[in-house]
Amino acid sequence: MRADEISHHISRQFNEELEALRSRVLEMGGMVEKQLRRALKALVKGDSDLGEQVVREDYRVNRMEVAIDEECNLILARRQPAAGDLRFIIAIIKAITDLERIGDEAEKIGYLSAKLASQERPENRYRDIKHMGRMVRDLLHRSLDCLARMDSNAALEVAREDELVDEEYDAIMRQSITRMMEDPRTIGRVLDTLWAARSLERIGDHSKNICEYVVYLVHGKDIRHVGADAELMEEIASHE
Repeated sequence: MRADEISHHISRQFNEELEALRSRVLEMGGMVEKQLRRALKALVKGDSDLGEQVVREDYRVNRMEVAIDEECNLILARRQPAAGDLRFIIAIIKAITDLERIGDEAEKIGYLSAKLASQERPENRYRDIKHMGRMVRDLLHRSLDCLARMDSNAALEVAREDELVDEEYDAIMRQSITRMMEDPRTIGRVLDTLWAARSLERIGDHSKNICEYVVYLVHGKDIRHVGADAELMEEIASHE
C-alpha cells in the first residue's frame, strides 16, 4: 500500500476517515518532535523553565494518543477493514504507541534538564549529548517522513541507522564511567546526563519501530525480530 492508495474506496467517507487518521498521526508526530527539540534545548542551554514546560505539556501527547486510538477502534467496528486497510489501522495503532513513549522519554529529558540546570555545567557543555540528540531527532523525523509517504525502502535504510545511535550511546556510557572514576564529585551530574542519553537511545529504538511498521504496512512483512536480514531486505526491495 502506498500513500496514494488510501483513497481507492467506493465509500468517499471511508477515504476521508483514513486520510484524517493519517493526518492526525503525523500531527502527533510533529508534536512529539517539538517536545524532543525543546527538551534537548533545555538540557544543553541549562534552561530549567523550558525543561519544566516540556514535562507539563506531555499530557497533550497522551491525550492525542487516546483520541487517535479511539478513532481507530471506531473505524474497525464500523468498517471492518480487510487486507491493506486493516494493516494500515494496525500500523497506526502501533505507531501512536511508540510516539507516546517517545513523548515520555522527552518528558524525562525535560525533567533531567530542570534538575541539571542548577548544577555546574561540564566543560564540554554537553557536546556529546547534543551530538546524539541531533542524530536521534533526524532519525525520528525521517521515520515520520517514511510513514507519511509509506516508503518502505527509505524505512529500511532509516531503521538500519539506529545502530549508529546505539554506538553513540555506548561511547557516552564509557566516557561517563571514566569521568566518574576520575572525579567522584561528578557522579550525580554524570548519572543524570547518562539517563538523558538513555532516553535518547530509547527514542531511537521507537523511531526504528515506526520504520518497521511502514514495511509491515506496505508489504505485510513483520521484520521486528529478523532485523536487516539481507535476503528478506532484497525480497522487499524487489517489490518496490
